[in-house]
Amino acid sequence: MAILFDEFERTIPPTHPGEMLKEDFLPDYGLTATTLARALGVSYKSVNDLLNQRRGLSLGMALRLSRLFGNTPEFWLNAQRAVDVWKARPKYHKQLKKIQPID
Repeated sequence: MAILFDEFERTIPPTHPGEMLKEDFLPDYGLTATTLARALGVSYKSVNDLLNQRRGLSLGMALRLSRLFGNTPEFWLNAQRAVDVWKARPKYHKQLKKIQPID
């Protein structure tokens, strides 16, 4: 029995890694966008764009964040992947509907 692709689609958008940083990590660690940028060795603009969801999380940023906060790059990359998949589904919806799953 084939599992239909649509059966597992989310109805609520996943949390962007920038929102996670802004809402959870920065307040918990007493950081601002400026102090985060300094701690990571990146520009304020790159951090600000990420926090405001104007940019996706790069592999380099995931590595930096995992080092700073003591978690894994996969934690950050999985959050970004969920956002990327969410955004891509509408674009490919018609094409995917035409593909018949292999039973």
